[in-house]
Formats: sequence, structure tokens, C-alpha cells
Amino acid sequence: MTQRIHGNQLQALLIDVQDRLTPLIADHQIITDNIVKLIKGLKLLDIPLIANEQYPKGLGHTIAPIKDVLGDTPIFEKVTFSSCDDEATLTAIRESDRPQVLIFGVETHVCVLQTAMDLLDQGFGVLVVADAVGSRDKANKCYALSRMTQAGAIIVSTEMILFELCRSAKNPVFKEISALVK
Repeated sequence: MTQRIHGNQLQALLIDVQDRLTPLIADHQIITDNIVKLIKGLKLLDIPLIANEQYPKGLGHTIAPIKDVLGDTPIFEKVTFSSCDDEATLTAIRESDRPQVLIFGVETHVCVLQTAMDLLDQGFGVLVVADAVGSRDKANKCYALSRMTQAGAIIVSTEMILFELCRSAKNPVFKEISALVK
């Protein structure tokens, strides 16, 4: 995978930011705000996005602030920790025909980690948005980010990835992207 991120090579996956789990996540409001910014920016930049919900009967559905910006984004229910172990999700990722997957959501050390590892094993380039992932315990988040980095994932921030995808102040959506991260 090239070290530079190109929008035409990238797709995004939101993992399990749900009603009963999100309030338990350390710094959940900051993470939620970053996810909202990220989704808005990805939509402006025409990056394909899908989402997962882990066992919504028990954990509820995607939280309202995020659901409001998802629009018609496909949401796949799963009971597996790795999104790749869910056939519908993995099929959607493969059908996007984009070799890099930007991952964000919760929990960093469970579903995000296992999805990242499986995607890496399958030859995808994996990017994890550090300020848009979370765990109940901050240490678990740190351990997971470290393990993903060691395995070959690239760690980015919300602002970093949006500006890299924008590439230039001449991009027609630059001003909107700039306003999102302020």
C-alpha cells in the first residue's frame, strides 16, 4: 500500500456506535463529535461508507447524532466481533473495489481491532482514525492502537485524513472541510 492516501482508493467502515454501548466509552462525546465530522467530510469527498451494528436487540441502534448524518448509508447488523466475519459486511467491502479501508467506531480493542486484523490478513490497507475510536478503558484503546500499528495499520486523526483526502485548498469542498474541523 502506498503511504499516501487517495480518495479513489478508499472506503470507510463505521463500527458499532450504539445506544447502550457508547455512553460507557471513555471520552465518548469527543469521539462522537469526531465521527460526525468525519462522516460529513467523507460524504463531501464522495468516499463510500458502510456501517455495522453489533447485536442491536441488546445494544440498541446507532446513536442519534451519528444516525442523523449517515443518511442512506447501509447499516449491516452483526453478532460477530470482526466485521469481516459478517458475510454481508465483507461482501460490501469487497464489492466497493477499493483497496484501503478507513475504520472508526467502538470498541477499539474488540470489534475495531479484530476487523482491522482480518482486513490486513485479506490484503486490504487499513487506516484507523485514532480520535474516532474508543474503548471503555483508555488503556485498552492504547494497546489496540499499538497492536494494529505493529500489524501494519496506519493510524490517522479525523483532521489529518480529511485534509489528506482534500489534497489542496483548490478542492471544491476545501472550505466545507475546513469549517468541519474548526
